[in-house]
Amino acid sequence: MHYIIRGIAGTFILVSLALGTWVSPWWYLFTAFVGLNLLQSAFTRWCLMENILTKLGVGR
Repeated sequence: MHYIIRGIAGTFILVSLALGTWVSPWWYLFTAFVGLNLLQSAFTRWCLMENILTKLGVGR
């Protein structure tokens, strides 16, 4: 599960950086959002993406 979450986070960051460069700088806010969620999950041990993936049946 952790490898899937890392892959999703990395993909979100790279895509939002590309969109911020070529489409609109407002996409950098999404990059910041992903980074803040990663930081938050390090302190609280709660991850929204983990809950979403669990409800979708991933990792069982």
